Amino acid sequence: MEGKGAYNRYAELPAGGGALALPLLEKAVRNVTLDGGDQTVVIADYGSSQGKNSMVPMQVAIKGLRRRIGSSRPISVYHIDQPSNDFNVLFAVLDADPDRYILDDPNVFPSAIGRSFYESVLPPSSVHLGWSSYAAVWLSRVPTLIPGHFIALASTGPVRAEFDRQAAKDWEVFLSLRARELRPGGRLVVVLPALPEDGSSGFQNIMDQANAVLGEMVADGAITSEERTRMVIGSYPRRKRDLLAPFERDGRFQGLSVEDIEISELPDAAWTDYEQDGNKEALATKHALFFRAIFMPTLASALDRMREGDAEALRVFGDHLEAGLKRRLASQPTAMHSIVQTIVLAKRA
Repeated sequence: MEGKGAYNRYAELPAGGGALALPLLEKAVRNVTLDGGDQTVVIADYGSSQGKNSMVPMQVAIKGLRRRIGSSRPISVYHIDQPSNDFNVLFAVLDADPDRYILDDPNVFPSAIGRSFYESVLPPSSVHLGWSSYAAVWLSRVPTLIPGHFIALASTGPVRAEFDRQAAKDWEVFLSLRARELRPGGRLVVVLPALPEDGSSGFQNIMDQANAVLGEMVADGAITSEERTRMVIGSYPRRKRDLLAPFERDGRFQGLSVEDIEISELPDAAWTDYEQDGNKEALATKHALFFRAIFMPTLASALDRMREGDAEALRVFGDHLEAGLKRRLASQPTAMHSIVQTIVLAKRA
């Protein structure tokens, strides 16, 4: 993700997807097994990024827990993300954002862990409630390069099969690690962009347009063909059947069972604005900034200058890509509607 708060400013789509999952989060909070003592209740936010999109879900979870445990029992919230995440921005959000969940609750204690959630991040049987929104769509590794594109959804044949295998393996690893960290009777709520059974995606147009811009940048000498070839985004939306696959044998996986699974449509808010005002440039700008904040840094990591530690290369590349993407998107306005799936998992008590 792009640092310095860019993700917080432009990642409205993941925020919208997370909002659709809040009723299931509230239900999960009601169903979490809690003892009658004064032991700290632990919430884990797996894949927090820069924090803005975690504030409302954590508010919802804490308010639900307070109705059950009262105001004096301590609650710890762990925000977990890659070591490269901009945690400075996250702590600034916790300090000053009007939606910060610690406001008016002195017995809530936030902290951050800089480690991939494809590793153990918390002690065994320590987490009462887990939340992960739009994070587990990212693979632990890119299994192969993608000829002619940077996104796996544009691949076919053996290349697509490699990504299918990696996505299946990563989902099982993610579930196994979370099962180990959850307490008996704990709940895990995972929100992900969904892939319909026909494999279509509302993001295909913006991905294709960005791919065309990268081709233009090679032709203009802004990047090399070798750098372009190395560019791959390890984001892989899954179908409902992919999420349920680990549970097919007997309804359980590593002590987890599926309590709820729900698929919802997420309209493109920027497109709604465009339908009202007809402003193609504003629509293109919103879509381009969304792409830049979420996907551009991964593409830029393939640049030789980035590998040599040239931080300015990220800005130059991002500006060039953003400008080209705005131009192309404005010439052909297209909606970016998507589908969101939420799965709620319970650990056997």
